[in-house]
Formats: sequence, C-alpha cells, structure tokens
Amino acid sequence: MRIKQLVILLILTSLIIIVFSTGCSYKNPAENSDKITIGLSMATLHEERWQRDVAALRAKAQAQGAEILFRNANNNIDTQITQVKNLLSQGIDILIIVAQDYEKSLQAVQLARSKGIRVICYDRLIKDGNTDFYVSFDNIKVGEYMASLMVSKVPKGNYIIINGSKTDNNSFMYNKGFKNILDKYLYEGTIKIVDEVWADDWNTEDAFKCVSKALRAGKKIDAVIAANDGLAGSAIEALSKKRLAGKVFVAGHDADISGCQRVAEGTQLLTVYKPIDQLAQRAINVAMGLLKNDYYSSNKFINDGEYDIPYEMVEPVVVTKDSLVDTVIRSGFHRLEDVYRHIPKNQWPGKK
Repeated sequence: MRIKQLVILLILTSLIIIVFSTGCSYKNPAENSDKITIGLSMATLHEERWQRDVAALRAKAQAQGAEILFRNANNNIDTQITQVKNLLSQGIDILIIVAQDYEKSLQAVQLARSKGIRVICYDRLIKDGNTDFYVSFDNIKVGEYMASLMVSKVPKGNYIIINGSKTDNNSFMYNKGFKNILDKYLYEGTIKIVDEVWADDWNTEDAFKCVSKALRAGKKIDAVIAANDGLAGSAIEALSKKRLAGKVFVAGHDADISGCQRVAEGTQLLTVYKPIDQLAQRAINVAMGLLKNDYYSSNKFINDGEYDIPYEMVEPVVVTKDSLVDTVIRSGFHRLEDVYRHIPKNQWPGKK
C-alpha cells in the first residue's frame, strides 16, 4: 500500500513540474530547426527614419543567419495587434516591436508571452510590459541636446514647443529633456512658452496649424522646438508663409534628409542624428543572444512603470550646419550631394 501511494505521489509531482516548466518556458528555435525567424512589428513607416530601421534590421539579421518577417501597422493599434497575431501564427522565434501605443501595445506583449515568445521593445517602451529587453537611444538626452543648443542661441524670448504623439512614450521623454533645460529660464521669466501642443500620431499638420495660429494671433515667435524633423519642417513651412523661415530658430531631430537639408540651408538650427545602424545591430545581437544563450547581459535598466527592463542604449549626436560633414555625411548616413542638393556647388563644404 505504501509503495502504491509513493508511486502515485511521484507521478503527480512529475506532472506538476511538467506543467509549470511548460507554462514558463520560452520557445527554442533549435527544437524544430536551426533557422531563426524574427518577427518585426512596426508602428509606422511614415517617417524616413523608420524605413531605414527596417532595412538595417533586415541586413543585420541576415548577416547572422536569421530571417525577418515584417509588418507595418500604419499607425493603427488594432492593426498592430492583428499583425502580431499573424506573426505568431507563422512560427516566429522572437518578436521585435515598435509600439504604436505605449499602453495598448501591451496586448501584443501578452499575446507573445502566451506563445512562449520573447519580446524586445525597439526604440519605444511599452508601459508595464515587462518585456525581455529595451533597445533605444537616450531619449531624454535628445531633448536636452535640442533645448540646450536652442537656449544658447535664444536665451530670451518666446518659444513654441511641438511635442510628439501622446501614444508614444518617447514623446514624454523628449519633453522631459526639453523641460530639464528650459525650466530654469521659465522660472526666471527670460523665456516664455507661448504655445505647446502634442501632435496626434505625429501628424505634421498639427505643427503647421500651431505655428500658423500663433502668427495669426500676432504672437512674436523667437524659437520653435519640435519633437522630430517632420514636425520641424511643417513649423518652418508655416513660418515661410510670413517670410520668417531662417529668422526664427527651429530645432528638430532624427536627421531625416529633409531636416539635414534645412540645416544646411539655414532654416533649421539643428537636428539630432540617431545612429540607426548601431541601434539595429544592438537589437539583433540581443535577439540572437536571447535565443541562442537564453540571456543577454546588460548593465543598464529602465523602468517601464512597474518593471525594470534591461536596456541597450545608443548615444545620440547633435547635428548643426558646422557639423553636417563630420556626422551624418562621414558616417554614411547621408550623401553630401543629397544634403547640399539645394545649395550651389561652389558653396558646398570643401569647395570654397
């Protein structure tokens, strides 16, 4: 009788161990084949930089023998969730996601977890996501760089701030960086923010409307800090209607070709170069490390609201008219002939 009870106890214990280990384990690609498939869920490809990210991620993955299955949600959270379901149904080994909505994209993480798939947040953090890794730039520093250079040029005057989308956690990080620098001047009263808006889904039309409205109201504008080059471009378009382009200092970031052209032409004070090639390499290294070794070490962490997430961080680089050649051109990010396309050749760097 005792032997029979012991056998039953051993069987039950084994079953419990199997159940718990199955529920907590991640998919190992080696279980089925040596082919590694990375699912890539993009929130949008509207901005030039995201197109570059996809190309870089594909190239870096291919160099390490992995394949990328890619989907673009076109700034629609429901589409992103549906596309993640589709990627999971195709047997991906790991998911890299650029969240369309830093809160609602949590559902995509939960879907992946339910299938035993690890998740890497790429450049946009997901609130309370407890994802396996976050790979991004120092986005607070991006905002600080932009505001620091702006106050060095315009230490007194009226500012307009055009933030990004409230569904993107980065927008709040850029804004924190802006305010880290501006707060001192705002407190002293030397700088006044005459308008501040948040661009819905990074809609550049919001920037145009904001600046146009301020100008119609007769407000004097000395500086505009815009959360990316697309928003900066629309702000400059509005200024140009009143022949103020190049007379009002404007900051943007992402180092899009149009932004760099405006910097070269003198209508935009600065942009910020974010080395996408490095970011993509870090993301693929993390993905391959997690899949092959079950871990990837990091000495940095970022809090997603509830959890501390391992963080791979790439440093951003400020780009001004004087540093275009040494930054975006020398790195190969843009070609000299593209950046200076609208400028007479005898005025190109090295032609004087």
